[in-house]
Amino acid sequence: MNIVILGCGRVGATLATQLDEAGHTVSVIDNSSDSFQRLSPKFKGEKIVGNGVDEETLRRAGLETADAFAAVTNGDNRNIMASQIAKEIFNIKKVVCRIYDPLREQTFRELGLETICPTQIISGLVSDALTGNKASTPANKN
Repeated sequence: MNIVILGCGRVGATLATQLDEAGHTVSVIDNSSDSFQRLSPKFKGEKIVGNGVDEETLRRAGLETADAFAAVTNGDNRNIMASQIAKEIFNIKKVVCRIYDPLREQTFRELGLETICPTQIISGLVSDALTGNKASTPANKN
């Protein structure tokens, strides 16, 4: 698969490295070139410095021919906007968006974005660890 990732923090760098090692074609966008130091030295993908909500930056990253897009910056607004651009303007079928705020995550999920909310996931896991109750994690509620 050809995958574009927005954000090269800990999650983005780990995701990019995993996908690259699995044989996928990966492009990573970040507004700071220093962030690319988090990538594995063996990373073979593209590194694009730029604003992930700018269409030209997304084109340089190859979004026009991508199979999937993941927005994993530390900003909900940026992730939401970039995901909507990928889905609506570039017609990317598989778009995943990290959203920290559980209320906003639910709203944008209802609007059709595939979202992941670390706040919900982690709070469920911590609750499970404290109580031993496996039913409290969001993944187990479906």
